[in-house]
Amino acid sequence: MSKHPIIYKEQRVLTSHQLAEAYGTDNKSISNNFNNNKDRYKRDKHFYVLQGAELKSFKSKSENLGIAVNANIVYLWTEKGAWMHAKSLNTDQAWEAYEMLVDEYYRVKEVTHLHSYMIDDPIIRAEKWIEEEKERRILLEGKLLLERKVSELAPKIAYYDIILKSKSTVNTTQIAKDYGLTANELNKILKDQNVQYKVGDQWVLYKNYADKGYTQSETFNFTHRDGAPDVRMMTKWTQRGRIFIHQILTELGIKPNIEKEYPDAR
Repeated sequence: MSKHPIIYKEQRVLTSHQLAEAYGTDNKSISNNFNNNKDRYKRDKHFYVLQGAELKSFKSKSENLGIAVNANIVYLWTEKGAWMHAKSLNTDQAWEAYEMLVDEYYRVKEVTHLHSYMIDDPIIRAEKWIEEEKERRILLEGKLLLERKVSELAPKIAYYDIILKSKSTVNTTQIAKDYGLTANELNKILKDQNVQYKVGDQWVLYKNYADKGYTQSETFNFTHRDGAPDVRMMTKWTQRGRIFIHQILTELGIKPNIEKEYPDAR
């Protein structure tokens, strides 16, 4: 029988004959063990089935593997499939193999909970150190990204906080002052952005924005120079409208004064 490992689909496999020999049993026991637990074995995970031309090609390329000349079907067992047999075969060798698997599982489990400097095996220690370094870098990158985002958002949060604390309406002059603008400059920007237009002496919003709750119309009394009393309509902005203006100006690269106090924000 061949002493060289059999490689099939880029992984090592065993024939039923080799498996039986390793576990101190015979081909029939391997076959019976498989048939009695067939629902637990998955094709292409625990075993491969060779038939027809594929089997013929396999035989021609391999040395004597203990396969009967007239065999028309051959099972090749993967490493996982071999361990599955060890679990249910009741031979001494199978029990020894399964015990080795359990010992290895717990050895690896213990190692994964150790820091790299605590591991004696140099290869496992190096692998563990690489794993730790990758995790450390991922955490560091995440921390730096979070800090950057906080830095970016801090001015905006501060400005929004100021806005939301106020429940009253404000006039255009008050909002414009926050950005170092005059009321006329801000009104012109909003006009150019197709947000508002003028009706008489009052700025009103276009239909797309009129029902968003951005403004309120207020009536105030005033006296002409000749002493004649009169009334006038004035548009005032709600806090929602104030945030809307902030978003427009931000897109235009115009920052409120409070954000200008954070020159390092990116």
